[in-house]
Amino acid sequence: GLFDPEHKKPLPNFPRQVAIITSPQGAAIRDIQTTFERRFCGIQLIVIPVAVQGDGAAQAIADAIDTANRWSKDNQSQAASAVISPTNVKPDAIIVGRGGGSIEDLWAFNEAVVAQAIYRSELPIISAVGHEIDFTITDFVADLRAATPSAAAELISPDGEDMLNQFEGFELLLAEAMVRKTH
Repeated sequence: GLFDPEHKKPLPNFPRQVAIITSPQGAAIRDIQTTFERRFCGIQLIVIPVAVQGDGAAQAIADAIDTANRWSKDNQSQAASAVISPTNVKPDAIIVGRGGGSIEDLWAFNEAVVAQAIYRSELPIISAVGHEIDFTITDFVADLRAATPSAAAELISPDGEDMLNQFEGFELLLAEAMVRKTH
């Protein structure tokens, strides 16, 4: 049931905050940040740094997914929580991934602990592992697969230029309606 299409959650149209689970030293985080800056800089990125390969990486990724979900819940409710979450951190979605590498480098994203964390996530998750030709179990369990980390940022961020053009069109329609109303 981990790959079941009925379990897939839709991405939010206008997220306010997106959690990025990746290595803070890799090129993937810079690519994601650059894409958000270019497309729609109003989305707050919450980087949850993890090791993306090697011993303990799979558990760190799974823990980070659980953490993002906990922050979203903790800051949704008014009740006091036993675990203190950062103030005003309430991600609407998660991007989990890394840049390319050998199958051994990407192996943490094939581990059951990561697949189970993605499956139980209440937040929608985009898998952005490797390059276009790379596939991991994470890609199949996630709500959406992106071919690259940059593509993941494009999938979750609205196009600011298109939005601006729409608002300019609305402005013209409103001005025309006001002229008709006064005549």
